[in-house]
Amino acid sequence: MKEHRFREYVYWGVTAVAVIVSCILVTLVFVRWQTVCQAVRKVNIILAPITYGAILAYLLSPVYNRLRSWLLKLLEKVSIKEQRKDNLAKTGATVGSLIFLSIVIVGLFSMIIPQVWESIKGIINSIPSYAVVVSGWIEEIFASNSNIEAAVLEYYNQGVEKLISWTQSATGLLANIERFLAGIYTGIMNIINLLKNLLIGIIVMVYLLNMKDTLCAQGKKIIYGLFPIHGANQIIEKFRFVHSVFGGFIIGKLVDSLLIGILTFVWLSILKMPYTLLISVIIGVTNVIPFFGPFIGAIPSAILLLLVSPKQCVWFLISILVIQQFDGNILGPKILGNSTGLSSFWVLFSILFFGGLMGPIGMIVGVPLFAVIYRLISEFISKRLAGKQLSTDTRDYGELDYIEEERKRYIR
Repeated sequence: MKEHRFREYVYWGVTAVAVIVSCILVTLVFVRWQTVCQAVRKVNIILAPITYGAILAYLLSPVYNRLRSWLLKLLEKVSIKEQRKDNLAKTGATVGSLIFLSIVIVGLFSMIIPQVWESIKGIINSIPSYAVVVSGWIEEIFASNSNIEAAVLEYYNQGVEKLISWTQSATGLLANIERFLAGIYTGIMNIINLLKNLLIGIIVMVYLLNMKDTLCAQGKKIIYGLFPIHGANQIIEKFRFVHSVFGGFIIGKLVDSLLIGILTFVWLSILKMPYTLLISVIIGVTNVIPFFGPFIGAIPSAILLLLVSPKQCVWFLISILVIQQFDGNILGPKILGNSTGLSSFWVLFSILFFGGLMGPIGMIVGVPLFAVIYRLISEFISKRLAGKQLSTDTRDYGELDYIEEERKRYIR
């Protein structure tokens, strides 16, 4: 009896200490929020190659798994050890995944870079004609209204004087040239650092693809070691749900974006639009972002077309609106199905919320991430209601006034 009480006291003591430590840590996080954010950013920078490698491994795992299964079937007839067969299948699947990734990267760059270069050359060559049109438009306005001409000339002269004084001052042009050069240097270093992280990330991806089965087994081993069997089964089931939501949404969205890019290319080719390939790639890539993606891609594309022909720009905007409606109401639901289980409002909310927290990455992963959170909260509430012998059907609470405590009757 005394031993039982002693254990109970120890349990409550440890619980109290854990609660106090948790409260202190939460308080420190809020008090030192800037320091915590800086520490998180530093950790993100350090772990960037691991993050890139994990993302690439997750995206390429379907390709790797298919190739590995196919190679194992081919090697069934070969009389070698099973371990040797598995190693050969892993090697072949890894090489195939790297080839697939190289084809995608080279294909995108081979389409984008020449088109960007041609677009820049076209814009530069068109500047004189644009300048003539704008000059004639200004002269026509000034010819019919001398007051506007006088006001514009006055502001123009003031601007020229300020520009001259700014270029001649020690803190003006020279200081800004130094900032410009510093910005160029920083941008070049950022690009070099990004390429370095991507290269290391590809190496990490190779390791993760070949050891993902071992990592999964180790993770399950840890979970079953830390939690009761029933709780461990539920945790693993939740991880399977997370994987199904993220995998189904991301892979489906990539396929959907590829089809939208192809559809945009075909339709713009029929309309004989300029920069067709470049615009199609922009629309296809930005379509990965749910809801706002087509409009984000349409803005720079519309500006590009506006410099060539305002009429074509209007037709392009109408076309993008039609394509977006087709994708949102027909193509997207066919491919993605109900992979997230979220209504349109919660999709919009998740994009805005996680986009504000994590930027473009948050806009992409925000929908499946919020779908997981929504599902976990829904299951928790349903479990609590079932424990109180109450209905878990949302419709039963629509016009509810109150519930009788004894009989559990729903009074409306």
